Amino acid sequence: MPILAYVLLPFFSLLCRSALPLPLHPAQPTSQPQHVYIVHTIGVQPYHTLLPVAASNRVIHEYSTVLTGFACRLTAEEARHMSGLPGVRAVYQSRVLHTQTTRSPAFLGLQEESGAWPESDFGDGVIIGFIDTGITPAHPSFHDAGLGPVRSSWKGRCVQGDGFDDSSCNNKVVGARAFLDELVDGERDFTPVDRVGHGTHVAATAAGSPVRGANLLNFSRGDATGTAPKAKIAIYKVCYRYVGGCPDWAIVAAVDAAVSDGVDIISMSLGAASTPFYDDALVVATFGAVRAGVFVVLAAGNSGPNASTVSNAAPWMTTVGAATLDRVFPATLKLGSGVQLTGQSLYNIKSQGSTQVLLVSSTCTPKDLTPDRVMGKVVVCSSMAGAGAYTGRYVQRAGGAGMVTTEAVERRGEAVMAELFGLPGLALSYTAGKTLESYISSTAYPVASFIFRCDTVTGSGASRAPLVAGFSSRGPSQFNPEIIKPDVIAPGVNILAAWNQKPEEGTEEDYYLNIISGTSMACPHVAGVAALIKKQHGDWTPAMIRSSLMTTATMLDNRNQPIVDSGNNVEATPLVAGAGMVVPTLPMDPGLVYDAGAQDYIDFLCSVGYTAAQIRRFEPGFVKCTSTAATPGGAANLNYPSMVVMFDGGVVMRRVRRTLTAVSQQEELYEVTVTAPDGVAVTVTPTQLHFSQYMEKKTYIVDFKLNTEAVKPAGTWEFAEIAWKSKHHHVRSPVAFGY
Repeated sequence: MPILAYVLLPFFSLLCRSALPLPLHPAQPTSQPQHVYIVHTIGVQPYHTLLPVAASNRVIHEYSTVLTGFACRLTAEEARHMSGLPGVRAVYQSRVLHTQTTRSPAFLGLQEESGAWPESDFGDGVIIGFIDTGITPAHPSFHDAGLGPVRSSWKGRCVQGDGFDDSSCNNKVVGARAFLDELVDGERDFTPVDRVGHGTHVAATAAGSPVRGANLLNFSRGDATGTAPKAKIAIYKVCYRYVGGCPDWAIVAAVDAAVSDGVDIISMSLGAASTPFYDDALVVATFGAVRAGVFVVLAAGNSGPNASTVSNAAPWMTTVGAATLDRVFPATLKLGSGVQLTGQSLYNIKSQGSTQVLLVSSTCTPKDLTPDRVMGKVVVCSSMAGAGAYTGRYVQRAGGAGMVTTEAVERRGEAVMAELFGLPGLALSYTAGKTLESYISSTAYPVASFIFRCDTVTGSGASRAPLVAGFSSRGPSQFNPEIIKPDVIAPGVNILAAWNQKPEEGTEEDYYLNIISGTSMACPHVAGVAALIKKQHGDWTPAMIRSSLMTTATMLDNRNQPIVDSGNNVEATPLVAGAGMVVPTLPMDPGLVYDAGAQDYIDFLCSVGYTAAQIRRFEPGFVKCTSTAATPGGAANLNYPSMVVMFDGGVVMRRVRRTLTAVSQQEELYEVTVTAPDGVAVTVTPTQLHFSQYMEKKTYIVDFKLNTEAVKPAGTWEFAEIAWKSKHHHVRSPVAFGY
């Protein structure tokens, strides 16, 4: 992951340096390979006093807000030398992160006439900073009709570049900067303009202005709007167009700039493999952002359904998994046996399945997609080979009549992603794929026909939703099992939003939309809801906003049944869904919240055994851990809305402490309810909490006792729930027991 350090420290003016990022080219050749490193300095340290002479012209960027330091190209030997210098706190080799790639506001319960939207004035004036691939400024999703100017305290700016000029910003897009350049078609490309589409999509999902009659090839027709349609957008481009991903030196620079500019929220649909917090630039940087009062939300990752794959798991981050909507794009494959298999497709030419065509299984590699194999046939591809709708162009070149993609991994489940096929084609779930496979293998002349009605079907009758997407990364965190991650889930499958170009020929509109899936799409939904909360509760801390999202989330679907993990076809647990699906109307008035600040997170780092030197990467003035920091409950005593209780190493008793803050204006009496597995006794003291005024705090203690006859095998997890209920509010916390 990326690296950063602290906040709001004055930085130094670097001599003879441009304010713009520089191309990643060393000024002097060297016989040793060079990499980009982030040099985290102790306070004000002019880089020319630290760098070896040979590296003096290789500085790429300077940091001044969430940490002090600079990014520079160094050899491994130079980096080792610098890490031991007196003025250097740490040297991190830059890592690469990757993107985690209309109906959703309605599915979340957002309505123009009542609820969270009118109560928060649609998030008017709140500024969301998107750290991503850029933006398509001319897209109608970013029009500013009816929006007022940005607040006077805003320090952001719009930097001109290829395809981006003074007119590209308005009262919707109020900031745009690029932090890297690359060689495109023989020329340097340095611009905030989105050449990929991902940044445009996530910005529109969170804060897009209303676009009437939006659709993709007549699918999903309706009014497309962001979760917080009056929020303002600042874009920070940190990703390469073709190769190279999103380097964390640029991400750190973007976080640094966003906090300095004055954003309220940072949304990052980026991720990489987890590393220890103290060795992760992004974790250090986001600590600085949260310390400055910025709410930071990130994607959980797309490495599910395996356990311990979640990324962005620091407790000051809000981490979002992906779930389905109650919207499907059904298409049918009718087999020669009469069996009909329903999948999903965005192929837009209607067909009633009158003509049956021979089926052929294929690895769908270029070597296998030859005319002699597939000419005139429907090609069946397994997703195990990485085949998707884009493979259709190779099928067409070989003369194929159509294609079917099937989910090859059982644990990826039944949540099928709709794709934009350029020839007759559809995607099938694992179960339907196995039925098709059995038919082909047992039939001498297997045939099938397509039925395309080109429908968009919504509502509980269409599909059970939400389902946790099979690809959504799961906990426990590899380096932070003491905190349940992800925190919540949000819509992230088949999401329609703005795009930078036509995703496929046939789109007639003068603007472009695309339907894509990933935790990348879930993350901006939560960023948008956070903007609504921030508008109504401008004095709330980032932890209070996260708490309101978590304690009001639901673990029930649109049929009032427990949310299902489509990756395992079982009831979703908190390690899969966190506290559950966000419900935007409820966190506007959660009743109670769990608050936490920088010192609470420092105490947490003490409790997990970080050294003083490691903690100083987050808090430069830190001296040592105190005895009160290492409380009996350890890391579990961080005032977090969820709880993790580890019964390991022979431990059979644990005590956890939590403090609740009243955010309701009315006097209320809360009573506790507990659900727990057999074998674990849970005692909450006291069982009632009486709050008489706004921002009043009350502390309670939870004792967990394991029945020694109920000890589970190592690696087992069980779950419980603690809820505080009043006449008006229900404040729910998931609990995980690790053995």
